[in-house]
Amino acid sequence: MKIGEIAALAGVTPRTVRHYHHLGLLPEPARLPNGYRDYGLRHAVVLARIRRLTELGLGLAEVRDVLADDAGRELAEVLEELDADLAQQEAAIAERRARLAVLMAQAREGRLPAEGPVSPELAGLFGAFAPSDSPMAAKDREHLALLDSMVGPEQREQLYAALRPLAEDPRFAGRVQKLYERLDDLADASPDDPRVVPLAAELAASVPDAMISLMGDGLHETDSPFGTAFLADFAPAQAAVVRQMITLLAARARGRR
Repeated sequence: MKIGEIAALAGVTPRTVRHYHHLGLLPEPARLPNGYRDYGLRHAVVLARIRRLTELGLGLAEVRDVLADDAGRELAEVLEELDADLAQQEAAIAERRARLAVLMAQAREGRLPAEGPVSPELAGLFGAFAPSDSPMAAKDREHLALLDSMVGPEQREQLYAALRPLAEDPRFAGRVQKLYERLDDLADASPDDPRVVPLAAELAASVPDAMISLMGDGLHETDSPFGTAFLADFAPAQAAVVRQMITLLAARARGRR
């Protein structure tokens, strides 16, 4: 048989057959006087087996190991590993579908966060926030959504456990809303605006000690690439407030050690 004929017989392409030759999965057949490969039935048997194994999800390196083991022990081990991998994938898919179900329900009810999709923990926290038209409040939510994707599950749980009681406290929420509005008022101000220093002090004072502990040693790293990009996301006077607030929080953290 020619390469096109054996490829059609096994349900693959001639290019695939050549690739299997290159990887050493399929032995090269003898060649006819005209230089064409002359495939026999044994080649078709091996080629069909390779196809069945790859359809199960085995990689070509695993297929090579299986083909090299005549007793079938390697195949049994590979199939067990493949089954375990598929079980993990099924669990991950089930978890993703459960999360999608929650997001779709929120979308139908008009409760899907504009920053979504976010983790269930952050979605719950957003649901506790009082509605706000403040541009700075919207920016703060965006930054939380970014942080949500940067931290691990344990840090995320600790962070939102510290934030949720504050979000559910009407007095605290009202105070934060006024701070947001004062930051909004600085959108077109210069960094040396006299409102910068007192506002930074009030913002720093509003951050509970538990939050400072979670922020850790990276609290003062405003000159890092991320810190520079973070501050650049604010208008100049607003960035001055945030930088001053971070300086105050870092000093407060050092004083608690």
